[in-house]
Amino acid sequence: MSRDVLATDRLRLRELDERRDSAFVLELLTDPSFLRHIGDRGVRDLDSARDYIRNGPRASYAQHGFGLWMVQARASGEALGLCGLLQRDSLPAPDIGYAFLPRHWSRGYAREACAAVRDHALGALKLPRLLAIVAPDNAASIRVLEHLGLRFERTFVNEAGEALHLYALDAAAAPRG
Repeated sequence: MSRDVLATDRLRLRELDERRDSAFVLELLTDPSFLRHIGDRGVRDLDSARDYIRNGPRASYAQHGFGLWMVQARASGEALGLCGLLQRDSLPAPDIGYAFLPRHWSRGYAREACAAVRDHALGALKLPRLLAIVAPDNAASIRVLEHLGLRFERTFVNEAGEALHLYALDAAAAPRG
């Protein structure tokens, strides 16, 4: 069963459910834009999508109290993407992560969902710092992060050998809303 976490004027963010959301996760994680900008998560079929939800987001909810959440349109209930917080072993603070299906791009959903997650992270969860990682050539995501108040901190090479940009926002400097 999934529970609601956040809501905005147009969006509802809720916990992922293995049975209910596996088809959407399969579609999103195998989309060419996801594979290009985020990477291959090994999801190939409904069983591996259920495993991804169970061992990724749901395990994170239990361990950290946050994770990636389903983003749905409030009016229609249509699944649009994922947005939430990730605690990576390779980073010193949680980072905001998001992905939307291309048919939902350029409508402000990423900005709206990410702003709600930022405010939740720094407000309700009282995180002192929020990070984000992004491929240097992902200009649209960089614009979203900068709109949220995150600023470029440095370039680093991840465990897969990819150069990524690290963005950061300290709670004291965070815009709200």
